[in-house]
Amino acid sequence: MFKFDDANVYGKEAMDTLLKSYSSTTKGFQAIASETAEYSKKAYEANVAHMEALMSVRSIEAAVELNTSFAKSMMEGYLAELNKLGEMYSDIAKQSYVPAQAVAAKAVETVKSNASKAAAAAAA
Repeated sequence: MFKFDDANVYGKEAMDTLLKSYSSTTKGFQAIASETAEYSKKAYEANVAHMEALMSVRSIEAAVELNTSFAKSMMEGYLAELNKLGEMYSDIAKQSYVPAQAVAAKAVETVKSNASKAAAAAAA
């Protein structure tokens, strides 16, 4: 039989779980925003330094070599940043799922317990 007192407890637990999940997700997105801003700043500074170096070059060959090495280093940095952000998004998903996983396990146990009680009552 459905117990209304239990519904209140389950509703409170569900809300607490939702808030924990929301909190961890918010912290993760704040970390991603901070990381993105930091990377943007580093990339901007690298671009400024590259332009200054490019302006001081005296030959086309040196300019091409400088530009090639800069493009290679920027691409490597960009790919490393993408990998780092991908890991951060993955961590957000894992962390936001943890509170819900505990509630789901408890719900499964409750259903199993109620099913075994119902089966025992039916057998009697």
